[in-house]
Amino acid sequence: MAEAGRRFRWLPASDWLATYNREQAAGDALAAIIVTILLVPQGLAYAMLAGMPPQTGLYASILPLILYALFGTSRTLSVGPAALTSLITASAAGTLAQGDPQLFIQAAIGMGLLSGLFLIAMAILRLGWLTNLLSHPVITGFISGCAILIAASQLKHLLRIDASGEELVTLAQTLGQNLSQTHWLTLGISLVAIACLLIPKYLAAPLEATRLPGWLVAFISKCGPIVAVLVTTLLTASLSLDSHGLAVVGSIPAGLPHFSLPGLDPMHWQDLITPAALLALIGFVESISLAQALAAKRRERVDANRELMGLGLANIGSGLSGAFAVTGSFSRTTVNYQAGARTPMAGLLTGIGIALVALFFTGWFQLLPLASLAAIIVVGILPLINLSELRHLWAFSRPDALAMAATLVGVLLINVQSGLLLGVVLSVALFMWRTSQPHVAELGRIPGTHHFRNMDRHSVQLTEAVLSIRVDESLYFGNARTLEDRIYDEAQAHPQIQHVVLHCSGINHLDASAVESLESLNERLKDAGVTLNLSNVKGPVMDVLIKTDFQKVLTGRVYLSHYQAMEVLAPESLREEESDASP
Repeated sequence: MAEAGRRFRWLPASDWLATYNREQAAGDALAAIIVTILLVPQGLAYAMLAGMPPQTGLYASILPLILYALFGTSRTLSVGPAALTSLITASAAGTLAQGDPQLFIQAAIGMGLLSGLFLIAMAILRLGWLTNLLSHPVITGFISGCAILIAASQLKHLLRIDASGEELVTLAQTLGQNLSQTHWLTLGISLVAIACLLIPKYLAAPLEATRLPGWLVAFISKCGPIVAVLVTTLLTASLSLDSHGLAVVGSIPAGLPHFSLPGLDPMHWQDLITPAALLALIGFVESISLAQALAAKRRERVDANRELMGLGLANIGSGLSGAFAVTGSFSRTTVNYQAGARTPMAGLLTGIGIALVALFFTGWFQLLPLASLAAIIVVGILPLINLSELRHLWAFSRPDALAMAATLVGVLLINVQSGLLLGVVLSVALFMWRTSQPHVAELGRIPGTHHFRNMDRHSVQLTEAVLSIRVDESLYFGNARTLEDRIYDEAQAHPQIQHVVLHCSGINHLDASAVESLESLNERLKDAGVTLNLSNVKGPVMDVLIKTDFQKVLTGRVYLSHYQAMEVLAPESLREEESDASP
Protein backbone atom coordinates (compact mmCIF):
# COMPACT_ATOMS: atom_id res chain seq x y z
CA MET A 1 0.00 0.00 0.00
CA ALA A 2 2.88 2.35 0.84
CA GLU A 3 4.47 1.59 -2.54
CA ALA A 4 1.17 2.30 -4.30
CA GLY A 5 0.89 5.57 -2.35
CA ARG A 6 4.31 6.63 -3.59
CA ARG A 7 3.45 5.57 -7.13
CA PHE A 8 0.27 7.67 -7.23
CA ARG A 9 1.52 10.56 -5.10
CA TRP A 10 0.81 12.87 -8.05
CA LEU A 11 -2.91 11.92 -7.83
CA PRO A 12 -4.57 13.51 -4.75
CA ALA A 13 -7.48 11.06 -5.05
CA SER A 14 -5.12 8.25 -4.00
CA ASP A 15 -5.12 9.72 -0.46
CA TRP A 16 -8.81 9.03 0.10
CA LEU A 17 -9.23 6.06 -2.26
CA ALA A 18 -6.72 4.07 -0.19
CA THR A 19 -9.03 4.11 2.83
CA TYR A 20 -12.41 4.35 1.09
CA ASN A 21 -15.12 2.31 2.82
CA ARG A 22 -18.80 1.41 2.62
CA GLU A 23 -19.91 4.08 5.11
CA GLN A 24 -18.27 6.82 3.05
CA ALA A 25 -19.79 5.38 -0.14
CA ALA A 26 -23.30 5.61 1.33
CA GLY A 27 -22.87 9.27 2.29
CA ASP A 28 -21.30 10.15 -1.05
CA ALA A 29 -24.03 8.41 -3.05
CA LEU A 30 -26.81 10.24 -1.22
CA ALA A 31 -25.05 13.60 -1.61
CA ALA A 32 -24.45 12.91 -5.32
CA ILE A 33 -28.15 12.19 -5.98
CA ILE A 34 -29.25 15.39 -4.24
CA VAL A 35 -26.61 17.62 -5.87
CA THR A 36 -27.35 16.12 -9.31
CA ILE A 37 -31.02 17.05 -8.97
CA LEU A 38 -30.03 20.56 -7.89
CA LEU A 39 -27.30 21.00 -10.50
CA VAL A 40 -29.41 20.30 -13.61
CA PRO A 41 -31.60 23.45 -13.40
CA GLN A 42 -28.64 25.51 -12.15
CA GLY A 43 -26.48 24.33 -15.05
CA LEU A 44 -29.16 25.31 -17.56
CA ALA A 45 -29.65 28.68 -15.83
CA TYR A 46 -25.95 29.56 -15.74
CA ALA A 47 -25.55 28.53 -19.37
CA MET A 48 -28.24 31.10 -20.20
CA LEU A 49 -26.45 33.69 -18.05
CA ALA A 50 -23.20 32.98 -19.88
CA GLY A 51 -25.01 33.37 -23.22
CA MET A 52 -24.28 29.76 -24.13
CA PRO A 53 -26.56 26.96 -25.45
CA PRO A 54 -28.39 25.18 -22.59
CA GLN A 55 -26.65 21.84 -23.12
CA THR A 56 -23.29 23.44 -22.33
CA GLY A 57 -24.50 23.91 -18.75
CA LEU A 58 -24.73 20.12 -18.55
CA TYR A 59 -21.41 19.61 -20.33
CA ALA A 60 -19.74 21.93 -17.79
CA SER A 61 -21.02 19.62 -15.05
CA ILE A 62 -19.65 16.29 -16.26
CA LEU A 63 -15.91 16.10 -16.99
CA PRO A 64 -15.00 19.07 -14.75
CA LEU A 65 -16.57 17.37 -11.72
CA ILE A 66 -14.78 14.10 -12.46
CA LEU A 67 -11.39 15.77 -12.96
CA TYR A 68 -11.72 17.87 -9.83
CA ALA A 69 -12.70 14.80 -7.80
CA LEU A 70 -9.45 13.13 -8.90
CA PHE A 71 -7.08 16.09 -8.63
CA GLY A 72 -8.65 18.47 -6.07
CA THR A 73 -8.04 18.26 -2.33
CA SER A 74 -11.34 19.49 -0.89
CA ARG A 75 -13.57 16.60 0.09
CA THR A 76 -16.85 18.52 -0.21
CA LEU A 77 -16.37 21.31 -2.79
CA SER A 78 -18.89 21.06 -5.64
CA VAL A 79 -17.37 22.38 -8.87
CA GLY A 80 -19.42 23.45 -11.88
CA PRO A 81 -21.13 26.45 -13.46
CA ALA A 82 -21.46 29.48 -11.17
CA ALA A 83 -22.95 32.96 -11.43
CA LEU A 84 -19.79 35.09 -11.31
CA THR A 85 -17.79 33.05 -13.81
CA SER A 86 -20.81 32.92 -16.13
CA LEU A 87 -21.18 36.70 -16.02
CA ILE A 88 -17.47 37.29 -16.70
CA THR A 89 -17.67 34.82 -19.58
CA ALA A 90 -20.68 36.57 -21.11
CA SER A 91 -19.08 40.01 -20.72
CA ALA A 92 -15.68 39.16 -22.21
CA ALA A 93 -17.01 36.91 -24.99
CA GLY A 94 -19.59 39.53 -25.93
CA THR A 95 -16.91 42.21 -26.21
CA LEU A 96 -14.86 40.02 -28.52
CA ALA A 97 -17.72 38.63 -30.62
CA GLN A 98 -19.42 41.97 -31.40
CA GLY A 99 -22.74 40.27 -32.19
CA ASP A 100 -21.36 37.17 -33.95
CA PRO A 101 -23.07 34.21 -32.15
CA GLN A 102 -20.63 31.56 -33.37
CA LEU A 103 -17.61 33.65 -32.39
CA PHE A 104 -19.24 34.26 -29.00
CA ILE A 105 -19.51 30.52 -28.31
CA GLN A 106 -15.95 29.86 -29.45
CA ALA A 107 -14.64 32.76 -27.35
CA ALA A 108 -16.46 31.48 -24.24
CA ILE A 109 -15.01 28.00 -24.75
CA GLY A 110 -11.54 29.44 -25.37
CA MET A 111 -11.75 31.51 -22.22
CA GLY A 112 -12.49 28.40 -20.16
CA LEU A 113 -9.46 26.65 -21.65
CA LEU A 114 -7.17 29.64 -21.08
CA SER A 115 -8.33 30.09 -17.49
CA GLY A 116 -7.53 26.43 -16.89
CA LEU A 117 -4.05 26.87 -18.33
CA PHE A 118 -3.48 29.93 -16.14
CA LEU A 119 -4.51 27.98 -13.04
CA ILE A 120 -2.22 25.07 -13.91
CA ALA A 121 0.68 27.47 -14.55
CA MET A 122 0.02 29.10 -11.15
CA ALA A 123 0.04 25.65 -9.54
CA ILE A 124 3.35 24.68 -11.14
CA LEU A 125 4.95 28.01 -10.18
CA ARG A 126 3.28 27.94 -6.73
CA LEU A 127 1.67 31.33 -7.27
CA GLY A 128 -1.33 30.90 -5.02
CA TRP A 129 -0.21 34.02 -3.15
CA LEU A 130 -1.33 36.14 -6.12
CA THR A 131 -4.88 35.84 -4.83
CA ASN A 132 -3.80 38.04 -1.91
CA LEU A 133 -3.94 40.97 -4.34
CA LEU A 134 -7.71 40.68 -4.08
CA SER A 135 -8.47 42.24 -0.72
CA HIS A 136 -11.74 41.61 1.12
CA PRO A 137 -13.18 45.05 0.21
CA VAL A 138 -12.33 44.55 -3.47
CA ILE A 139 -13.88 41.07 -3.51
CA THR A 140 -16.99 42.35 -1.71
CA GLY A 141 -17.37 45.28 -4.10
CA PHE A 142 -16.79 43.04 -7.11
CA ILE A 143 -19.28 40.38 -6.04
CA SER A 144 -21.91 42.98 -5.10
CA GLY A 145 -21.49 44.80 -8.41
CA CYS A 146 -21.68 41.56 -10.39
CA ALA A 147 -24.76 40.47 -8.45
CA ILE A 148 -26.54 43.74 -9.27
CA LEU A 149 -25.57 43.40 -12.94
CA ILE A 150 -26.69 39.78 -13.07
CA ALA A 151 -30.05 40.55 -11.49
CA ALA A 152 -30.61 43.50 -13.83
CA SER A 153 -29.62 41.48 -16.90
CA GLN A 154 -32.23 38.82 -16.12
CA LEU A 155 -35.15 41.26 -16.00
CA LYS A 156 -35.49 40.96 -19.77
CA HIS A 157 -36.23 37.24 -19.34
CA LEU A 158 -38.53 37.78 -16.37
CA LEU A 159 -40.57 40.33 -18.34
CA ARG A 160 -39.74 39.17 -21.88
CA ILE A 161 -38.70 42.58 -23.15
CA ASP A 162 -35.75 43.69 -25.24
CA ALA A 163 -32.81 44.97 -23.19
CA SER A 164 -29.11 45.19 -23.86
CA GLY A 165 -26.01 46.80 -22.43
CA GLU A 166 -22.91 45.66 -20.60
CA GLU A 167 -22.98 48.42 -17.99
CA LEU A 168 -25.84 49.22 -15.64
CA VAL A 169 -26.76 52.63 -17.08
CA THR A 170 -27.29 51.37 -20.63
CA LEU A 171 -29.08 48.28 -19.37
CA ALA A 172 -31.41 50.38 -17.20
CA GLN A 173 -32.14 52.75 -20.08
CA THR A 174 -33.12 49.98 -22.49
CA LEU A 175 -35.19 48.26 -19.83
CA GLY A 176 -37.02 51.50 -19.07
CA GLN A 177 -37.67 52.23 -22.74
CA ASN A 178 -39.21 48.80 -23.33
CA LEU A 179 -40.99 48.32 -20.02
CA SER A 180 -44.37 48.98 -21.64
CA GLN A 181 -43.84 45.87 -23.80
CA THR A 182 -43.91 43.57 -20.77
CA HIS A 183 -45.32 40.14 -21.61
CA TRP A 184 -47.80 39.57 -18.80
CA LEU A 185 -47.95 35.80 -19.16
CA THR A 186 -44.17 35.65 -18.80
CA LEU A 187 -44.34 37.92 -15.76
CA GLY A 188 -46.94 35.62 -14.21
CA ILE A 189 -44.76 32.55 -14.71
CA SER A 190 -41.80 34.50 -13.30
CA LEU A 191 -43.76 35.27 -10.13
CA VAL A 192 -44.76 31.61 -9.79
CA ALA A 193 -41.13 30.55 -10.17
CA ILE A 194 -39.95 33.13 -7.62
CA ALA A 195 -42.57 31.92 -5.14
CA CYS A 196 -41.39 28.33 -5.64
CA LEU A 197 -37.81 29.45 -5.02
CA LEU A 198 -38.54 31.48 -1.88
CA ILE A 199 -40.99 29.24 -0.02
CA PRO A 200 -38.45 26.44 0.67
CA LYS A 201 -35.98 29.03 2.00
CA TYR A 202 -38.51 30.22 4.58
CA LEU A 203 -39.20 26.62 5.60
CA ALA A 204 -35.58 26.14 6.66
CA ALA A 205 -35.93 27.69 10.15
CA PRO A 206 -39.09 25.75 11.17
CA LEU A 207 -37.63 22.51 9.81
CA GLU A 208 -34.42 22.92 11.81
CA ALA A 209 -36.52 22.78 14.98
CA THR A 210 -37.79 19.32 13.99
CA ARG A 211 -36.03 15.98 14.23
CA LEU A 212 -35.47 15.72 10.50
CA PRO A 213 -31.91 14.81 9.45
CA GLY A 214 -29.68 17.77 8.67
CA TRP A 215 -29.16 16.69 5.06
CA LEU A 216 -32.92 16.56 4.47
CA VAL A 217 -33.44 20.03 5.95
CA ALA A 218 -30.61 21.36 3.76
CA PHE A 219 -32.07 19.75 0.67
CA ILE A 220 -35.60 21.05 1.32
CA SER A 221 -34.32 24.58 1.95
CA LYS A 222 -32.30 24.48 -1.29
CA CYS A 223 -34.78 22.57 -3.48
CA GLY A 224 -36.46 25.75 -4.76
CA PRO A 225 -34.88 25.47 -8.24
CA ILE A 226 -36.21 21.93 -8.62
CA VAL A 227 -39.71 22.92 -7.50
CA ALA A 228 -39.68 25.98 -9.79
CA VAL A 229 -38.63 23.87 -12.77
CA LEU A 230 -41.24 21.17 -12.11
CA VAL A 231 -44.14 23.53 -11.44
CA THR A 232 -43.53 25.94 -14.33
CA THR A 233 -42.74 23.15 -16.81
CA LEU A 234 -45.95 21.31 -15.88
CA LEU A 235 -47.95 24.53 -16.20
CA THR A 236 -46.43 25.21 -19.61
CA ALA A 237 -47.11 21.69 -20.86
CA SER A 238 -50.65 21.36 -19.53
CA LEU A 239 -51.83 24.83 -20.64
CA SER A 240 -49.72 25.04 -23.85
CA LEU A 241 -48.32 28.36 -22.64
CA ASP A 242 -45.53 28.26 -25.22
CA SER A 243 -48.15 28.75 -27.93
CA HIS A 244 -49.19 31.98 -26.18
CA GLY A 245 -45.78 33.58 -26.42
CA LEU A 246 -44.02 32.12 -23.37
CA ALA A 247 -40.34 31.61 -24.23
CA VAL A 248 -39.07 28.11 -23.40
CA VAL A 249 -35.69 26.38 -23.51
CA GLY A 250 -36.63 24.33 -26.56
CA SER A 251 -34.91 21.25 -27.87
CA ILE A 252 -31.70 20.27 -26.05
CA PRO A 253 -29.45 17.88 -28.00
CA ALA A 254 -29.14 14.54 -26.21
CA GLY A 255 -25.76 12.90 -25.77
CA LEU A 256 -22.33 13.52 -24.33
CA PRO A 257 -20.07 16.37 -25.47
CA HIS A 258 -17.67 15.95 -28.36
CA PHE A 259 -14.12 16.94 -27.49
CA SER A 260 -12.63 19.66 -29.67
CA LEU A 261 -10.64 22.88 -29.58
CA PRO A 262 -12.29 26.23 -30.33
CA GLY A 263 -11.65 27.66 -33.77
CA LEU A 264 -10.15 31.04 -32.88
CA ASP A 265 -7.59 33.17 -34.66
CA PRO A 266 -4.31 34.01 -32.86
CA MET A 267 -5.56 37.59 -32.45
CA HIS A 268 -8.71 36.34 -30.72
CA TRP A 269 -6.67 34.18 -28.34
CA GLN A 270 -4.58 37.23 -27.50
CA ASP A 271 -7.69 39.29 -26.74
CA LEU A 272 -8.87 36.61 -24.30
CA ILE A 273 -5.69 36.52 -22.21
CA THR A 274 -6.62 39.31 -19.76
CA PRO A 275 -10.24 38.25 -19.11
CA ALA A 276 -9.16 34.61 -18.81
CA ALA A 277 -6.53 35.55 -16.22
CA LEU A 278 -9.11 37.50 -14.21
CA LEU A 279 -11.55 34.61 -14.57
CA ALA A 280 -8.93 32.20 -13.22
CA LEU A 281 -8.11 34.48 -10.29
CA ILE A 282 -11.74 35.12 -9.31
CA GLY A 283 -12.71 31.48 -9.73
CA PHE A 284 -9.84 30.30 -7.55
CA VAL A 285 -10.52 32.86 -4.81
CA GLU A 286 -14.18 31.82 -4.73
CA SER A 287 -13.30 28.12 -4.62
CA ILE A 288 -10.42 28.18 -2.13
CA SER A 289 -12.32 30.39 0.33
CA LEU A 290 -15.24 27.98 0.36
CA ALA A 291 -13.05 24.85 0.43
CA GLN A 292 -10.96 26.11 3.37
CA ALA A 293 -14.03 27.16 5.37
CA LEU A 294 -15.59 23.70 5.07
CA ALA A 295 -12.30 21.87 5.59
CA ALA A 296 -11.83 23.72 8.90
CA LYS A 297 -15.17 22.38 10.15
CA ARG A 298 -13.97 18.80 9.65
CA ARG A 299 -10.35 19.49 10.62
CA GLU A 300 -9.22 18.56 7.12
CA ARG A 301 -6.51 20.16 5.05
CA VAL A 302 -6.78 21.89 1.68
CA ASP A 303 -3.59 22.30 -0.37
CA ALA A 304 -3.82 25.61 -2.24
CA ASN A 305 -1.44 24.62 -5.04
CA ARG A 306 -3.17 21.30 -5.60
CA GLU A 307 -6.47 23.17 -5.62
CA LEU A 308 -5.05 25.32 -8.42
CA MET A 309 -4.19 22.17 -10.35
CA GLY A 310 -7.57 20.52 -9.72
CA LEU A 311 -9.54 23.61 -10.68
CA GLY A 312 -7.29 24.20 -13.70
CA LEU A 313 -7.84 20.67 -15.02
CA ALA A 314 -11.59 21.07 -14.40
CA ASN A 315 -11.65 24.20 -16.56
CA ILE A 316 -9.63 22.55 -19.32
CA GLY A 317 -12.06 19.63 -19.21
CA SER A 318 -14.95 22.06 -19.52
CA GLY A 319 -13.34 23.85 -22.47
CA LEU A 320 -12.58 20.59 -24.27
CA SER A 321 -16.23 19.61 -23.70
CA GLY A 322 -17.39 22.72 -25.56
CA ALA A 323 -18.53 24.44 -22.35
CA PHE A 324 -17.52 27.50 -20.33
CA ALA A 325 -15.45 28.17 -17.20
CA VAL A 326 -16.36 26.51 -13.88
CA THR A 327 -15.60 27.10 -10.22
CA GLY A 328 -16.80 26.09 -6.77
CA SER A 329 -20.47 26.78 -6.09
CA PHE A 330 -21.56 27.99 -2.64
CA SER A 331 -25.14 26.66 -2.76
CA ARG A 332 -24.28 23.23 -4.18
CA THR A 333 -21.25 22.83 -1.92
CA THR A 334 -23.37 23.61 1.14
CA VAL A 335 -25.92 20.99 0.13
CA ASN A 336 -23.15 18.52 -0.70
CA TYR A 337 -21.58 19.06 2.73
CA GLN A 338 -24.82 18.85 4.69
CA ALA A 339 -26.08 15.88 2.68
CA GLY A 340 -23.19 13.86 4.06
CA ALA A 341 -20.53 13.90 1.33
CA ARG A 342 -17.44 12.34 2.87
CA THR A 343 -15.01 12.31 -0.06
CA PRO A 344 -14.65 13.71 -3.60
CA MET A 345 -16.35 10.53 -4.81
CA ALA A 346 -19.60 12.49 -4.36
CA GLY A 347 -18.46 14.90 -7.08
CA LEU A 348 -17.39 12.06 -9.37
CA LEU A 349 -20.79 10.38 -8.96
CA THR A 350 -22.52 13.71 -9.58
CA GLY A 351 -20.63 14.06 -12.87
CA ILE A 352 -21.81 10.59 -13.86
CA GLY A 353 -25.37 11.52 -12.88
CA ILE A 354 -25.30 14.65 -15.07
CA ALA A 355 -23.94 12.53 -17.93
CA LEU A 356 -26.97 10.25 -17.62
CA VAL A 357 -29.26 13.29 -17.71
CA ALA A 358 -27.48 14.55 -20.85
CA LEU A 359 -27.90 11.14 -22.49
CA PHE A 360 -31.49 10.26 -21.63
CA PHE A 361 -33.46 13.10 -20.02
CA THR A 362 -32.84 16.33 -21.93
CA GLY A 363 -36.28 16.05 -23.52
CA TRP A 364 -37.84 16.69 -20.12
CA PHE A 365 -36.62 20.29 -20.19
CA GLN A 366 -37.89 21.24 -23.64
CA LEU A 367 -40.86 23.17 -22.22
CA LEU A 368 -38.96 24.72 -19.31
CA PRO A 369 -39.66 28.50 -19.39
CA LEU A 370 -36.65 30.77 -19.74
CA ALA A 371 -38.32 32.97 -17.10
CA SER A 372 -37.88 30.13 -14.57
CA LEU A 373 -34.16 29.96 -15.29
CA ALA A 374 -33.92 33.75 -14.90
CA ALA A 375 -35.77 33.52 -11.58
CA ILE A 376 -33.31 30.86 -10.37
CA ILE A 377 -30.41 33.17 -11.21
CA VAL A 378 -31.93 36.28 -9.60
CA VAL A 379 -33.05 34.63 -6.35
CA GLY A 380 -29.71 32.85 -6.04
CA ILE A 381 -27.63 35.98 -6.66
CA LEU A 382 -29.45 38.64 -4.61
CA PRO A 383 -28.03 37.47 -1.23
CA LEU A 384 -24.54 38.23 -2.58
CA ILE A 385 -25.28 41.97 -2.70
CA ASN A 386 -23.66 43.42 0.43
CA LEU A 387 -23.83 47.20 0.25
CA SER A 388 -23.98 47.51 4.05
CA GLU A 389 -20.32 46.50 4.12
CA LEU A 390 -19.49 49.85 2.51
CA ARG A 391 -20.94 51.74 5.47
CA HIS A 392 -19.19 49.39 7.89
CA LEU A 393 -15.81 49.94 6.21
CA TRP A 394 -16.28 53.70 6.07
CA ALA A 395 -16.58 53.77 9.88
CA PHE A 396 -13.06 52.45 10.51
CA SER A 397 -11.10 52.20 7.24
CA ARG A 398 -11.92 54.77 4.61
CA PRO A 399 -9.19 53.62 2.17
CA ASP A 400 -10.76 50.14 2.17
CA ALA A 401 -14.22 51.67 1.74
CA LEU A 402 -12.87 53.66 -1.20
CA ALA A 403 -11.44 50.51 -2.79
CA MET A 404 -14.76 48.70 -2.41
CA ALA A 405 -16.73 51.66 -3.81
CA ALA A 406 -14.37 52.02 -6.79
CA THR A 407 -14.67 48.32 -7.61
CA LEU A 408 -18.45 48.43 -7.30
CA VAL A 409 -18.80 51.54 -9.47
CA GLY A 410 -16.31 50.22 -12.02
CA VAL A 411 -18.23 46.95 -12.41
CA LEU A 412 -21.56 48.76 -12.76
CA LEU A 413 -20.55 51.68 -14.96
CA ILE A 414 -17.65 50.35 -17.06
CA ASN A 415 -17.51 46.55 -17.23
CA VAL A 416 -16.72 43.54 -15.06
CA GLN A 417 -13.02 43.24 -15.92
CA SER A 418 -12.30 46.97 -15.65
CA GLY A 419 -14.07 47.17 -12.30
CA LEU A 420 -11.96 44.40 -10.83
CA LEU A 421 -8.72 45.83 -12.23
CA LEU A 422 -9.65 49.26 -10.88
CA GLY A 423 -10.23 47.81 -7.42
CA VAL A 424 -6.93 45.88 -7.42
CA VAL A 425 -4.91 48.85 -8.67
CA LEU A 426 -6.54 51.19 -6.16
CA SER A 427 -5.95 48.72 -3.30
CA VAL A 428 -2.27 48.44 -4.18
CA ALA A 429 -1.99 52.23 -4.57
CA LEU A 430 -3.67 52.83 -1.21
CA PHE A 431 -1.38 50.25 0.40
CA MET A 432 1.65 52.01 -1.04
CA TRP A 433 0.34 55.37 0.18
CA ARG A 434 -0.41 54.00 3.64
CA THR A 435 2.98 52.32 4.07
CA SER A 436 4.80 55.34 2.63
CA GLN A 437 3.61 57.30 5.68
CA PRO A 438 4.31 54.91 8.56
CA HIS A 439 3.24 55.62 12.08
CA VAL A 440 6.20 57.06 13.99
CA ALA A 441 6.15 57.53 17.77
CA GLU A 442 8.52 59.30 20.14
CA LEU A 443 9.03 57.04 23.13
CA GLY A 444 9.47 57.68 26.82
CA ARG A 445 9.83 55.32 29.76
CA ILE A 446 6.87 54.50 31.94
CA PRO A 447 8.11 55.37 35.45
CA GLY A 448 9.16 52.40 37.54
CA THR A 449 9.27 49.97 34.59
CA HIS A 450 11.47 48.83 31.71
CA HIS A 451 8.74 49.66 29.21
CA PHE A 452 8.90 52.46 26.64
CA ARG A 453 5.67 53.77 25.14
CA ASN A 454 4.33 56.51 22.87
CA MET A 455 4.55 59.86 24.68
CA ASP A 456 1.24 60.95 23.11
CA ARG A 457 -0.67 58.01 24.61
CA HIS A 458 0.99 57.46 27.97
CA SER A 459 2.43 59.40 30.89
CA VAL A 460 6.15 58.80 30.34
CA GLN A 461 9.56 60.13 31.34
CA LEU A 462 11.63 61.67 28.51
CA THR A 463 15.40 62.04 28.42
CA GLU A 464 16.74 65.28 26.98
CA ALA A 465 19.95 63.81 25.58
CA VAL A 466 18.30 60.85 23.87
CA LEU A 467 15.63 60.87 21.15
CA SER A 468 13.79 57.52 21.15
CA ILE A 469 11.85 56.80 17.97
CA ARG A 470 9.72 53.76 17.11
CA VAL A 471 8.68 53.02 13.53
CA ASP A 472 5.62 50.80 13.13
CA GLU A 473 6.23 49.66 9.56
CA SER A 474 8.75 47.75 7.49
CA LEU A 475 11.16 50.03 5.65
CA TYR A 476 11.35 49.98 1.87
CA PHE A 477 11.89 52.34 -1.04
CA GLY A 478 8.45 53.90 -0.59
CA ASN A 479 8.99 55.23 2.94
CA ALA A 480 12.70 55.08 3.77
CA ARG A 481 13.61 58.58 2.55
CA THR A 482 10.58 60.15 4.24
CA LEU A 483 11.49 58.50 7.54
CA GLU A 484 15.12 59.56 7.21
CA ASP A 485 14.17 63.21 6.79
CA ARG A 486 11.67 63.06 9.64
CA ILE A 487 14.14 61.65 12.18
CA TYR A 488 16.88 64.04 11.11
CA ASP A 489 14.57 67.08 11.32
CA GLU A 490 13.41 66.00 14.78
CA ALA A 491 17.01 65.70 15.98
CA GLN A 492 17.93 69.08 14.50
CA ALA A 493 14.95 70.71 16.22
CA HIS A 494 16.38 69.78 19.66
CA PRO A 495 20.06 70.82 19.94
CA GLN A 496 20.45 69.08 23.30
CA ILE A 497 20.01 65.64 21.70
CA GLN A 498 23.22 63.60 21.59
CA HIS A 499 21.86 60.20 20.65
CA VAL A 500 19.04 58.82 18.50
CA VAL A 501 17.78 55.33 19.33
CA LEU A 502 15.62 53.74 16.64
CA HIS A 503 13.28 51.19 18.27
CA CYS A 504 12.90 48.51 15.56
CA SER A 505 10.30 46.15 17.01
CA GLY A 506 7.80 47.14 14.30
CA ILE A 507 10.25 46.68 11.41
CA ASN A 508 9.97 43.24 9.80
CA HIS A 509 11.88 43.85 6.58
CA LEU A 510 14.49 46.14 5.03
CA ASP A 511 15.13 46.48 1.32
CA ALA A 512 18.24 47.95 -0.32
CA SER A 513 16.77 51.46 -0.38
CA ALA A 514 16.04 51.28 3.34
CA VAL A 515 19.58 50.19 4.18
CA GLU A 516 21.00 53.00 2.04
CA SER A 517 18.68 55.47 3.77
CA LEU A 518 19.80 54.28 7.22
CA GLU A 519 23.41 54.76 6.17
CA SER A 520 22.60 58.25 4.93
CA LEU A 521 20.79 59.09 8.20
CA ASN A 522 23.79 57.82 10.12
CA GLU A 523 26.12 60.17 8.19
CA ARG A 524 23.82 63.18 8.51
CA LEU A 525 23.45 62.69 12.27
CA LYS A 526 27.22 62.17 12.58
CA ASP A 527 27.84 65.54 10.93
CA ALA A 528 25.44 67.07 13.46
CA GLY A 529 27.30 65.45 16.38
CA VAL A 530 24.57 62.87 17.09
CA THR A 531 25.02 59.09 17.20
CA LEU A 532 22.55 56.65 15.67
CA ASN A 533 21.64 53.53 17.65
CA LEU A 534 19.23 50.65 17.08
CA SER A 535 17.31 48.57 19.60
CA ASN A 536 14.93 45.59 19.55
CA VAL A 537 16.06 44.56 16.07
CA LYS A 538 14.36 41.41 14.79
CA GLY A 539 16.38 38.48 13.50
CA PRO A 540 15.52 38.79 9.78
CA VAL A 541 16.29 42.52 9.86
CA MET A 542 19.58 41.87 11.65
CA ASP A 543 20.47 39.26 9.02
CA VAL A 544 20.13 41.95 6.34
CA LEU A 545 22.28 44.45 8.27
CA ILE A 546 25.01 41.86 8.91
CA LYS A 547 25.35 41.26 5.15
CA THR A 548 26.01 44.97 4.54
CA ASP A 549 28.61 47.44 5.80
CA PHE A 550 26.06 49.24 7.97
CA GLN A 551 27.44 48.06 11.32
CA LYS A 552 30.96 49.11 10.35
CA VAL A 553 29.93 52.70 9.74
CA LEU A 554 27.27 52.93 12.48
CA THR A 555 28.25 55.69 14.91
CA GLY A 556 26.36 54.06 17.77
CA ARG A 557 25.49 50.45 18.61
CA VAL A 558 22.79 47.84 18.16
CA TYR A 559 21.20 47.06 21.53
CA LEU A 560 19.22 44.00 22.48
CA SER A 561 16.54 46.10 24.20
CA HIS A 562 15.64 49.75 24.48
CA TYR A 563 16.19 49.70 28.23
CA GLN A 564 19.73 48.42 27.68
CA ALA A 565 20.33 51.31 25.27
CA MET A 566 19.21 53.79 27.92
CA GLU A 567 21.41 52.14 30.55
CA VAL A 568 24.43 52.86 28.34
CA LEU A 569 23.46 56.20 26.76
CA ALA A 570 21.63 57.91 29.64
CA PRO A 571 22.17 55.98 32.88
CA GLU A 572 21.68 59.12 34.93
CA SER A 573 18.02 59.31 33.91
CA LEU A 574 17.43 55.87 35.36
CA ARG A 575 19.33 56.65 38.57
CA GLU A 576 17.48 59.96 39.02
CA GLU A 577 14.16 58.20 38.96
CA GLU A 578 15.33 55.53 41.37
CA SER A 579 16.55 58.17 43.82
CA ASP A 580 13.25 60.06 43.49
CA ALA A 581 11.30 56.91 44.21
CA SER A 582 13.36 56.01 47.35
CA PRO A 583 12.09 57.28 50.77
